Amino acid sequence: MKRTQLLLAGLALALGAASVEAQTLYKLIDKNGKVTYSEKPPKDFPGQVIPLHIDPNANTATLPKPGTTVPPSQFARPDTSEQVKSARDRLDAARKAYQGAVDNPKDGEVTFMGNKGGGTRPVHSEAYTKRLADLERAVKEAEEDLKRAERG
Repeated sequence: MKRTQLLLAGLALALGAASVEAQTLYKLIDKNGKVTYSEKPPKDFPGQVIPLHIDPNANTATLPKPGTTVPPSQFARPDTSEQVKSARDRLDAARKAYQGAVDNPKDGEVTFMGNKGGGTRPVHSEAYTKRLADLERAVKEAEEDLKRAERG
């Protein structure tokens, strides 16, 4: 496989270096299936010889003239930098709100059970648990929005 790729690369170089008038290339296939290329027909070759007629003008590119602008492609990806920035800002705000609720619960949202000397444990109110769940859901939605914005 690599040998064929090297031969094709050599072929491309040979075609590029050849003059515009060289329009026939010969593909040589020996009895073992090895493929080589030649610019001249071989004499007494024991394998198959296939002439390849090359039109040097068939695969040319038309480049724009210097100083002209090329219109953007209709398939170009839209600029989503503003959408990504907005999604990141929403995600940061959602994370900050969630962390703020965890770090600073309001009065009555957390009570402590147990003895002060023997240890206490926090007990969250139903309203606080619901508020944390809502804030966590907002963080997950903001993360999904950011992923969609980054994909475009």
